[in-house]
Amino acid sequence: MAGQSTQIALFEGRQIRRHWDQEKEHWYFSVVDIVAVLADSKNPAVYWRVLKKRLLDEGSDETVTKCNGLKMPAADGKMRLTDMADTETMLRIIQSIPSPKAEPFKRWLAKVGYERIQEIEDPELATKRARAIYKAKGYPDAWIEKRMRSIAIREELTDEWEDRGVAEQKDYAILTAEISKAAFGVTPSEYKRLKGLERQNLRDHMNDLELIFSMLGEAATTEITRNRDTRGFDENKQAAVDGGSVAGNARKELEAKSGKKVVSKENYLPGETAKKLPKK
Repeated sequence: MAGQSTQIALFEGRQIRRHWDQEKEHWYFSVVDIVAVLADSKNPAVYWRVLKKRLLDEGSDETVTKCNGLKMPAADGKMRLTDMADTETMLRIIQSIPSPKAEPFKRWLAKVGYERIQEIEDPELATKRARAIYKAKGYPDAWIEKRMRSIAIREELTDEWEDRGVAEQKDYAILTAEISKAAFGVTPSEYKRLKGLERQNLRDHMNDLELIFSMLGEAATTEITRNRDTRGFDENKQAAVDGGSVAGNARKELEAKSGKKVVSKENYLPGETAKKLPKK
């Protein structure tokens, strides 16, 4: 699948991994995540394997073959292959799962698809919706401004990577890890473990300084990438290391002069004992 837009959507508080295919202009959803919601199964992967076999036995092979494997972030932070299905295929699968949530979930799928079409026609809508979600979660306005800027900087960098021959999702993950290691001394998966996160977005749990140095590392990487006119994975990997090092050096200087580490265990999970966002 082409394109690099991988996101987490929420249905009744449950996380659904999804991927936007830029060429086909379709959302693809993680089948296992949706099965977990509808079947309320403790082992949705097993449930899906059994259901997939049943569908094949019943002659619904077209439905099964339309589920494409794609590497997505797993609970342990690693990229793992998972079955993905577009909205049409997902609706067929939903019909095979007896669940009182089936109808509301169908409406949710339709709404998600419609919102994406709106955002393509008016990109500002995506930004407005993101701001509203963060606001509803209790994030202060100053933090939201930094988070929105970090999203824009990240998109600018991934656009550069795509234009310069970095095509695989796993390569994006590797390059991001190189920036993080150089900037913070830890990979994103190590960072998430430090904060006690699982499938949550790491940057949604960064404090102001962490976001600022994350932005610096990626903005520096973008600048280096353009000035060197990097091509292919290897050249972009070196640019990622060098860009991350710009943020890493600045972080170390701040830590030396302030006497306080930037990398923090803080997270913004409800009910956790870690430090929460400041109220404003």
